[in-house]
Amino acid sequence: MTRNNDEQRLELWGGVEPTINRIGDRYLRQFDRNGHRARLSDLDEFARLGLRTLRFPILWEEIAPESPDTLDWTAVDAPLQRLRELGIRPIAGLLHHGSGPRYTSLVDAEFPEKLARFARAVAERYPWIDAYTPVNEPLTTARFSGMYGLWYPHGRDEQTFAQCLINQCRGVVLAMREIRAVNRAAELVQTDDLGKIYSTPKLQYQADFENERRWVTWDLLSGTLSSDRPIWHWLRSIGVPERELESFQESPCPPDIIGVNHYVTSERLLDENLAAHPSDTHGGNGRDRYADVVAVRSRREGIAGAEGVLREAWQRYHLPLAVTEAHIGCTREEQLRWLSEMWQGAEKLRHEGVDLRAVTVWSLLGAFDWNSLLTRDDGCYESGAYDLRGGTPRPTAVAKMIEELAHGREFAHPTLGSPGWWRRSVRLLTQPVSAPEKTHVEVCQCLPPNSLIEVPSAAFAGDERASGRPILITGGNGRLAQGFVRAAELRGLAYRLYLHTDLDVADSEAVDRALRSCQPWAVINCAGFSRVDDAEGDAQACMRANTQGAATLAAACARTSTPLLTFSSDHVFDGSKRHPYLESDAPHALNVYGDSKVLAEQQVLAALPSALVIRPGEVFAPHADADFLGHSLRAIARGERVRVENDLRISGTYLPDLVHAALDLLIDGEAGVWHLANSGAITPEQLLIAAADLLHLDATKIEGAPAWRFHHAALRPRYRVLDSERGQLLPPLHGALERYCRQANVAERTRELLAAS
Repeated sequence: MTRNNDEQRLELWGGVEPTINRIGDRYLRQFDRNGHRARLSDLDEFARLGLRTLRFPILWEEIAPESPDTLDWTAVDAPLQRLRELGIRPIAGLLHHGSGPRYTSLVDAEFPEKLARFARAVAERYPWIDAYTPVNEPLTTARFSGMYGLWYPHGRDEQTFAQCLINQCRGVVLAMREIRAVNRAAELVQTDDLGKIYSTPKLQYQADFENERRWVTWDLLSGTLSSDRPIWHWLRSIGVPERELESFQESPCPPDIIGVNHYVTSERLLDENLAAHPSDTHGGNGRDRYADVVAVRSRREGIAGAEGVLREAWQRYHLPLAVTEAHIGCTREEQLRWLSEMWQGAEKLRHEGVDLRAVTVWSLLGAFDWNSLLTRDDGCYESGAYDLRGGTPRPTAVAKMIEELAHGREFAHPTLGSPGWWRRSVRLLTQPVSAPEKTHVEVCQCLPPNSLIEVPSAAFAGDERASGRPILITGGNGRLAQGFVRAAELRGLAYRLYLHTDLDVADSEAVDRALRSCQPWAVINCAGFSRVDDAEGDAQACMRANTQGAATLAAACARTSTPLLTFSSDHVFDGSKRHPYLESDAPHALNVYGDSKVLAEQQVLAALPSALVIRPGEVFAPHADADFLGHSLRAIARGERVRVENDLRISGTYLPDLVHAALDLLIDGEAGVWHLANSGAITPEQLLIAAADLLHLDATKIEGAPAWRFHHAALRPRYRVLDSERGQLLPPLHGALERYCRQANVAERTRELLAAS
């Protein structure tokens, strides 16, 4: 790719996840979920960030879905014209983890020629495009489609794998030939996932084989796969004709840029100790059985990371490199840390003399259902530089990082003071396996793997203190503050916890002293008066804690330019609506507690408009014995009857979901009122019955009754269901309840009580 005048600077590219993958006879399309094709304004937003190169999909299945003779360019004409106007160079992708339209497939003998025909049509319509990725990740797609059976044509054998691989690589060669017949200057940016395989000593032969196989896409295209290489003999042994392999040597199509896609799960560990790993990771190669697991979770020595595999790619090919996908589906600060590590590693390699052109932020708009490797249409979304859950793209902290890096500025954020979880001991989920990297690899011919791939858990346990400026957390005795403590430790965020006895948040001088002493980068206010009925008899104490305390913190944060996160309540509403309350609905409380929260919201935002004010629903926590849900479940486990309201409609909010979403919003720099509740409306009775059923407790012990029979001192809104016009960030309630019930502190205690009774 032609370099600009500022060629000494590492470039930042962007990309939007565009996969159209086929499962059986059904096509799953990312653009149906993210709405990108309908928003030309997305491109202007990308340009505003400073991006000047974009991996842009002109997908075969989208343009010519029914016939190679009928092409509809509607979806891409206007966006491509807008890219030209904005000065953004597209890298055109023609097939992205797909198998092509219905009139072909990865095992169709004519697939390469059909793809080449489409490529020629693209080049003729857009002769100014000078960079292409005809097929994204041929090796990865061949594994998922031909070896693991996940994607169409759902092969689970070596022969189908080989057909998929060879057809894609041959398709790249023929496609570039047709493209260059139109535009001789067109360059090939060839991507594939590049990982690394580690193993126990017994399985070193298998690791050696897979560490050689990972290069096969680029080896074939560059014409360097010769008959003296083990992979040549392996391909021949599974049915690839010798003439087919020789054709790549005779007509090589070496990449102009090798595009390396590297994820935290790209590095794998092979371990014959099956008992140490989940059964869905077990597989084998016909000679040995072993588990194929994510190395970062099990390997004592950790992982090489992008810097390590990029260095290997340079040493092997000495061709220009780019990181063509940099993404991690995790919490916001971990996304920042992953991109930072990628960027710093790339800069380091450039200083060593490696011709590394760019790092690509992927995916700018996030992605759907990659947790199931696109095998299900669950709507499971992970955000990226933008969050789509509010209906329109909302810039996250990642977008702010892109803007700084793209303009040649250093990005600084307090959360970058700690390394990513993949560099901390919290990464380990099992007893670690020692698998040192071989200093000299002797590749041996051996049987290929057919092991199932693992979708790793995103959970990990915190055990380390983070470094850097802390978050100041008030109300340290309460379950909300303790939820933030657990989340901070999990996420490697430094914090300073203040108990009620340590800091009176309504005391302005005490608050100022705490801020001077702590020097926090943010304040999270969990202090307050939460006893709704008691507030009716002690309004002064409630107002002091909830209103004056929050306002005092806001004023102090305004003086020191410190971000503030504080909490309100669903009790700010009177329940007169019969559809969910949104952030823009005017509050009108029925009780003293609600009044204190309404006034707190007003005074906090008046003193500090940049404050983040969160209204949760009915909070339930896995580590709390005294909240409504935990207390009631334990009573049922003891054989007691429990009476609960059956005429109030509420939203449930699972504490871990609440604190993680709140931290993400805080890191993003969001302000104003947000509703955070697990989606779904429910009565307290229904909530308790659902939890009891999940824990196999006797739900007949639950007695529903109207709220008036409880003689509460405070009026309760009959309807306080929350929804959000800014973005539904928390997952559905039923899934949250399932996770709540899986927590040992809930399930084990209820079982113990059952056993005792």
